Amino acid sequence: MASLKRWSYLLLLGSLGCSKAPPPSQFPTAQAALARMKAVYACTRGVQGDGKLDHMNEAGRIRGDVMLLAVDPARVRFDVVSPFGVTLATLTSDGQRFSFFDMKNSAFLEGPPEPCNIARLTQVRMPAHALVQLLRGEAPILVHKPEAATIQWNGSGYYRVQIPSRHEAMQELHLEPNPSDYALPYQQQRVRVLYVRVTQRDYVHFEASLFDHADAVTMQARVDELGIDPPIPPSGPACRAEIPRRIQVQVPYTHDDMRFRYEEVGLNPPLPDDIFTQPIPGGVRRQYVQCR
Repeated sequence: MASLKRWSYLLLLGSLGCSKAPPPSQFPTAQAALARMKAVYACTRGVQGDGKLDHMNEAGRIRGDVMLLAVDPARVRFDVVSPFGVTLATLTSDGQRFSFFDMKNSAFLEGPPEPCNIARLTQVRMPAHALVQLLRGEAPILVHKPEAATIQWNGSGYYRVQIPSRHEAMQELHLEPNPSDYALPYQQQRVRVLYVRVTQRDYVHFEASLFDHADAVTMQARVDELGIDPPIPPSGPACRAEIPRRIQVQVPYTHDDMRFRYEEVGLNPPLPDDIFTQPIPGGVRRQYVQCR
């Protein structure tokens, strides 16, 4: 038994000592890596998907089915649906106006699309534009001086990019080269965003982890089954890009932990008029809300 334990221990040490070599052609600067990330998602104007939302904090746990639209630069729509197909809540933002219909409490909230309002459904305070980028697999980048960002290869198989920003803010990204692109020049390598962390002094604004990347493609035109309205074309060009099928966002300060899993996802979805706004239902309590 002692020899078996020693052998297991040696295997563990060996696994800890393993280090993955970087691609033969490495990104020379952090800006070169960030430019490739942006290029990978340049054809992606937005995503549409069905999935599962799971949120946990000190108050408890909330789970549900979600239909979402997230389109550049900051347009979002979330519909929470019961197992019986009934819409329980809808959040919309067209980038200028936020609305949230809460059927359970018969309330209709409206105001500016500030992080606290977006969090009324996601429970994670994050600007809408940052949420849109994460949902399509791209990291939102803090304002920074290009020469200040640094990049270093990590033996676990990814680049660690650090970006100092204004007001003592710091951002950390983990970018993984697509395995099928390892032998290509760095200018042609696709990268996956694995991790995003934004801090300011000792305060962690959020951490996001992205898993299970897989290809998604541009959605087909939306056709009126009755043939009355003309087809609605996709909202962007033909596109193929890797989308993380699982996304986890954590806010350590508030102990919020939001996990989203795509069941289905498509790129550049057709966008009917007013899809990012919603009418005010009758018989509800209407309230203007904003961040303090």
